[in-house]
Amino acid sequence: MIWTGVVMGVLGTLAMDIWALVLERLGQPRPNWAMPGRWLGHVLRGQVFHEDIGAAEPVERELALGWALHYGVGVIYGIAFVLLAGRGWVEDLSFLPLWIFSLITIAAGWFLLQPGMGLGWAASQTPSPWKVRMMGLVAHTVFAVGMWVGVLVVG
Repeated sequence: MIWTGVVMGVLGTLAMDIWALVLERLGQPRPNWAMPGRWLGHVLRGQVFHEDIGAAEPVERELALGWALHYGVGVIYGIAFVLLAGRGWVEDLSFLPLWIFSLITIAAGWFLLQPGMGLGWAASQTPSPWKVRMMGLVAHTVFAVGMWVGVLVVG
């Protein structure tokens, strides 16, 4: 079950990254994983919330730390889902619970990461909060599709 969750998390996260590349071709900038890496570096030092993560002191290897955070969280979500859903779900696959779970996981971004980086609750301090929210929901749907592919590969 753990191995299934790891593969699901990695492929779900990879699907999000491929989606980001598609969006980049359409004019949407790709995520800058250095800023979440900087945020995580500061969290490890005891500071969770910032006015503006871009103005915070840089941390060593923040880009690598951001990528590790991105994939690490994806793997944690993959493992958490298969453990919550159980072997019965793996044996009788249904996309809907996986999709609902992936949409629920956006709460960590909206209510921890974004306010922690100074973007406000659910991106409320960004120039286009509803665009950021909708883009996040679509990205987490893509994450669910990638996780679905992962369980099909392993299963």
